Amino acid sequence: MPRKSEPLRKLGFLTIGLFDEHDPGAGHRNTLDVIVLGEELGFDSAWVRHRHLQFGISSPVAVLAAATQRTSRIQLGTAVIPLGWENPLRLAEDLATVDVLSGGRLNPGISVGPPMHWDDVKGALYPETADVENFSYDRVQRLLNFVGGEKVVSFSGVEGIEVWSDRVQPHAQGLRDRIWYGGGSLRSARWAGEHGLNLLTSNVAQSEISEDFAETQLSHIRTFREAGGGRVSQGLVVIPTDSASPEQRAKYQAYVDGRAGRIGKTFGPRSMMFERDLIGTSAEIAEQLYAHLAFQEVDEVAFALPFSFDHEDYVQILTDVATKLGPELGWSPA
Repeated sequence: MPRKSEPLRKLGFLTIGLFDEHDPGAGHRNTLDVIVLGEELGFDSAWVRHRHLQFGISSPVAVLAAATQRTSRIQLGTAVIPLGWENPLRLAEDLATVDVLSGGRLNPGISVGPPMHWDDVKGALYPETADVENFSYDRVQRLLNFVGGEKVVSFSGVEGIEVWSDRVQPHAQGLRDRIWYGGGSLRSARWAGEHGLNLLTSNVAQSEISEDFAETQLSHIRTFREAGGGRVSQGLVVIPTDSASPEQRAKYQAYVDGRAGRIGKTFGPRSMMFERDLIGTSAEIAEQLYAHLAFQEVDEVAFALPFSFDHEDYVQILTDVATKLGPELGWSPA
């Protein structure tokens, strides 16, 4: 539990990987450059968001496959892959392949539920099976079984000149233990803990016991741990301004102010709520984090980069996080 006398153990960051519709290659290369910079700065992990039918990374596994060849140490994660868009068997093969390429550095983050805008996409995604697709936790369990090396089919052996396996190949040793669940409710936290997953928390949570975000997130973390879960990472949006130019500070503040109206409210039938973005000097942000009840329960973080900033802004923010904010939290670069 981070206190001023207890150092933060793991420091990571999360990026959405935005790109221009008319020049998508540049945005994807910028994302890879950011991951390489993260390794150079000593970050422990780099995570990429997942966005379908938007101008953000639609295939994080492919992007991270490229990142494995440009990095050697930093952990690489997805936050998160919505399994409603995936075939668990095929995804297990992709994840295992990238993990092998990375030398055991992949940290897949996943979630369940129907795809967003289901009525609009179901005809394209599941034209013949939409009405019978199972988007429950069973879909996660299938992925866990496949990644863990359980049998997929009854047949194995030699047929002609080809050799067949009854399990997903390649098998990535240890990958099952590095799977994370992106959860923001008591139910998801409990299920993830009971099934031996790690827990990714973010700046979004379901208001169940309190309309105070930190109290609610604290209840999720404790529920997860009581259920036997593994590691917990927190993913708030932090924007240190130590080395920012006056123009950047004004831009960052406008971004935070534009999102402030959603704080202290709940939204939708599930009463979802958002945590405020943290902006200021690294010393000021550190004080706010130490006062955050949920932060007090974790010893690793994956701070989220804002969605819509420019590449040079991300370089400044990441550099300040690694050289200013991290040390304020007692962290040392890898």
